Amino acid sequence: MDTLQNMRVFVRVVEAGSFTAAAQSLNSTTGAMSRAVSELEAHLRTRLLNRSTRRLALTTAGERYMERCQQILADVDTAEEEASCAHERPSGALRMHSFASIGQHYVLPAISRYRALYPEVTVELTLSQRMPDLFEGSADVAVIGASNLPNSDLVSLPLGTTFSILCASPAYVRTHGSPQQPGDLAHHECLILHTPAFPPHEWLLDGPNGGEMMEVNGPVHVNIAESLIVAIREGMGIGMVPLYAAISGLRDGTLMRVLPEYTLQKMNIYALYPSRKFIDAKTRTWVEFLRAHLPEVIARDEALLAEIGQLYTDDEVMPVRACAVGSGDAATH
Repeated sequence: MDTLQNMRVFVRVVEAGSFTAAAQSLNSTTGAMSRAVSELEAHLRTRLLNRSTRRLALTTAGERYMERCQQILADVDTAEEEASCAHERPSGALRMHSFASIGQHYVLPAISRYRALYPEVTVELTLSQRMPDLFEGSADVAVIGASNLPNSDLVSLPLGTTFSILCASPAYVRTHGSPQQPGDLAHHECLILHTPAFPPHEWLLDGPNGGEMMEVNGPVHVNIAESLIVAIREGMGIGMVPLYAAISGLRDGTLMRVLPEYTLQKMNIYALYPSRKFIDAKTRTWVEFLRAHLPEVIARDEALLAEIGQLYTDDEVMPVRACAVGSGDAATH
């Protein structure tokens, strides 16, 4: 028995005043209307209508049930309308998951711009270093970084590609010197960053001689790039830092790049979500926004890195003043 449909028939019969009128309004038959109400009464084991050849009358139980049915059906209609609108107009809470550093440097600034376009969307962002289980319903979409993705039923949308660089503090380089080739890292303190994307003790340097794998270890291990940057600024050693996390320190001079002809850990950034079918408007527009926005930001970071590199001379250890970067002033050497 379709209880909800029988409730609709019952309400329509009462509002129309007869089974015949209800049947006409619902494009059905009088017999079907009568059977629906009878099924409902049998299910409830309660008479809802007193029937006669001339009129219908609600019983006391029928009056109470009628009020409840009207409220329930109104709620169902509202829920269906809201769900349908969710596929048309971005609104409501968008639950996101992101790896911590990507979230701070890429996702949060993007959220600000996205909400300027869609102010009816609120955002619940969870930052962590674990892969989320989107099928458990904890998030609508995730933004992660990885060299590649395992096979899964998730929809994955590539958003761009970035990389890491090696950084030290100017004080560390003044005291310990700067490595001139990857093999020199064996004589330096190497700070270890643990992420879900790459083995922490394997640094694959891509440079003039192709790829060179270095096994590294060190006295300090962290799992967040921003924490690694603090350790580098304190002069603890050389660390491998994602470009998006390093840019600020390179600009203000608290970080300097070592082995500048090498990059490490090429990383793809993906948006993940559970299904292409019936994706709601807020998830769809957010993913579309990221696909357009993130490549521009990544390109900006790479351009800034190249610009900062031009502000060093071959014999300088200390970076030039950050105010020269991106300004119209000539750098002083």
